[in-house]
Amino acid sequence: MSRVAKNPIVLPKGVDATISGLGITVKGAKGTLSAILHPLVEVKIADGQISVVSDKTNKTQLALAGTTRANIANMVTGVSAGYEKKLTMVGVGYRAAAKGQTLNLSLGFSHPVDYVAPDGITVETPSQTEILVRGCDKQQVGQVAANIRSYRPPEPYKGKGVRYADEVIIKKEAKKK
Repeated sequence: MSRVAKNPIVLPKGVDATISGLGITVKGAKGTLSAILHPLVEVKIADGQISVVSDKTNKTQLALAGTTRANIANMVTGVSAGYEKKLTMVGVGYRAAAKGQTLNLSLGFSHPVDYVAPDGITVETPSQTEILVRGCDKQQVGQVAANIRSYRPPEPYKGKGVRYADEVIIKKEAKKK
């Protein structure tokens, strides 16, 4: 069996999981997430734990079991603690301002860029050059952060642009005369 799928997922207090057919729904303080399970993988809930069961002889089932367990663990973490991505802006005149679900970006273009965050995602700007993307769905938080970064990714000569807070930009040497 997959080493990942062997470990059961412990449900923290305030988190409730239900299985109906091929779907699983996880409810917590931060929200509700649901996913459709693969028919080859069996998921069981007992004693406040979620366990993923699969056939040990089938390699496809083993791979699916590990992936399913990881996805369900991400759902449980998301509804209990939530996920957060931090972006920083480097460049003269690069600014961000959040108004509700809309993020207004000044990125050196001739026009401002307005990004409307999807439902379930909150976008905050603690300072003019920092952006915080929060939500309970790990995939959606990462996708929103990638979409914001894609407006002006960091360039390799001066490092200007929108980058993740922990991202390291390796700068190139400028052309010599």
